Amino acid sequence: MIHALRLVLAIVFTWSVTIYAQTEEKIMEQQPKLYSFSMKTIDGKDKPLSEYKGKVLLIVNVASKCGHTPQYKGLEAIYEKYKDRGFMIIGFPANNFLWQEPGTNDEIKKFCTLNYGVTFDMFSKISVKGSDQDPLYQYLTKESPVPGVVTWNFQKYLVDRKGNVVEKFAPGTKPEEKEVIDKIEQLLSEK
Repeated sequence: MIHALRLVLAIVFTWSVTIYAQTEEKIMEQQPKLYSFSMKTIDGKDKPLSEYKGKVLLIVNVASKCGHTPQYKGLEAIYEKYKDRGFMIIGFPANNFLWQEPGTNDEIKKFCTLNYGVTFDMFSKISVKGSDQDPLYQYLTKESPVPGVVTWNFQKYLVDRKGNVVEKFAPGTKPEEKEVIDKIEQLLSEK
């Protein structure tokens, strides 16, 4: 009788573990791929992008010696305007275009803070194209619903509250332009 009870308990335990593993696997499959990435902040700390769940995101590759560098001002302005409604900007310095981001992470952070008062989240310098392209940008350029190469600094990807990449804006499109603002406001109004 005790042997039979042990056997039943072992079967129930095995079945429970199997069901739990299958459930966790389904949850991971349902999570947008964007949330599977973990990136280094500009201060060198790991930050999973899953921490942005429920936020509308604007992902931007940035550079401090580019003709588009003044867009930092517009980025900071829209971040300040919409952050209390669940909007975040995440900036990724990249040195892929004519070496326009040659500085260290510390130098980039100081530049952004002193010249543009940047308070939105900045991450460590990465590569957004080429053979050393960061996996996040491999996803954005090859697998997301808006694929295509990063053409220059300040290309922007807009992400809804569920982690779906829904729009891509060209580098020359300023963050405060109507088409960007309208789309951000639309996504912020969706719960």
